[in-house]
Amino acid sequence: MQVTVEDLSSVRKVLHIEIPEEDVNREVENAYKELKKTAKIKGFRPGKAPRAVLERHYRKDVDADISSRLIQESFADAIRQEKLNVVGTPDLNPPDLQYKMPYHYDATVEVTPELEEIDYKGLELKKVKWEVSETEIQNQLKMFQKNLSRTEAIEEDRPVTEGDFVLIHYEGFEDGAPVEDVQRTENFTMKIGSAQIAQELDDALIGKKPGDSLKVDVTFPEDYGNKTLAGRSLTFHIELEEIRKEVLPEIDDELAKHFGPFETLDALKAEIEKNLKEGYKKRIEQELNEQIFAKLIEKRDFEVPDTMVEYELEGIIEEAERSFMHHNMTMEQLGLTKEHLAEKYRGTAVKQVKRHLILNKIIDQEELTLEEGALEEGMAEMARSFNQPVEGIKGYYQQYPDKLQHLQYTLLEKKALELIVKSSEIEEVEPEAAEEAVEAGEEG
Repeated sequence: MQVTVEDLSSVRKVLHIEIPEEDVNREVENAYKELKKTAKIKGFRPGKAPRAVLERHYRKDVDADISSRLIQESFADAIRQEKLNVVGTPDLNPPDLQYKMPYHYDATVEVTPELEEIDYKGLELKKVKWEVSETEIQNQLKMFQKNLSRTEAIEEDRPVTEGDFVLIHYEGFEDGAPVEDVQRTENFTMKIGSAQIAQELDDALIGKKPGDSLKVDVTFPEDYGNKTLAGRSLTFHIELEEIRKEVLPEIDDELAKHFGPFETLDALKAEIEKNLKEGYKKRIEQELNEQIFAKLIEKRDFEVPDTMVEYELEGIIEEAERSFMHHNMTMEQLGLTKEHLAEKYRGTAVKQVKRHLILNKIIDQEELTLEEGALEEGMAEMARSFNQPVEGIKGYYQQYPDKLQHLQYTLLEKKALELIVKSSEIEEVEPEAAEEAVEAGEEG
């Protein structure tokens, strides 16, 4: 077998493969010998039909079977011979089989890039000293306070003003007929100025008093969130029932009891501070990682196979879909498609593939392995993150052993990153200095 490799790029190759005539002839002879034993052809006893008759009746099927077997065996041999790390499925366009001739075919493949040894030591990194402030804790408490807010009717006799809450009944009409997508809705509360349905409704209600009825024409923009209404012109019939005000609870021990096993406000504040610190810890880690990969790729960039990018994209899109489902939303409701998400996140997928390849090279380069107990600790950390029992996490990986291999590799990647950070020169900077540096970079 002869194999010639044509480079289309560093990660895309064409294998020109030639299978010797004698190998083709042997496969053909064997195929017809086996066929002769079982073929049922009118006028011939089993095993007695001549080769020419068999070819006339079965050649198309026999050729397809032989070609498939020849390609399957020779392609695997060619990959081993050329020591190629192929990813994805080869692109094949095999020609028809010709008897008593060598068989030629081409296979276009993608391969993982061959990275040279990576010099990751001595990287100059900036570590932002993010710290939790009392303002952040208070803002979180105000958000909790807002979640427990309620509205009640105002006592004074006055018209609606900006910022008021109003209780209304409404129904949508199009060309004089009721609209199914905007059926009569009663006792609907909305805040004036929030454009919860449409800004035209908010503007029309300002100055009105309880008991007033009004009609408001609304033309929804083409990019309106509710796609069933986008671009349509409707008339809303509205009855203003009440003007309401927002009532916020006190930020005290009673409020704290609504948000977990907290008996006091101080206990809730301590939990908020803990969560904020964990968030900043992850942010610092992420910022360092971003700098690491930017500097390593700047030193020596490389191409990545489309197959690996597409695989990474699938994971990103699946994660996005899970996030939408968690919030009881679908891509269709948000006006999104998988094609749109693929286009939006393709750059992210390329970066992710490059990061995995860089870390994989360092893992091999430094011969990194997991210490005893690292896998157990990884599962325990995952259990804490998802607030699940460790046994449940272990049971999941017992059920899906292929996922366990992925976890092991993720832990090795984490170990490689820790090694890079330890080998780097890290300068701690204040948040203000970091933000100024980013702004200066954007202006440049």
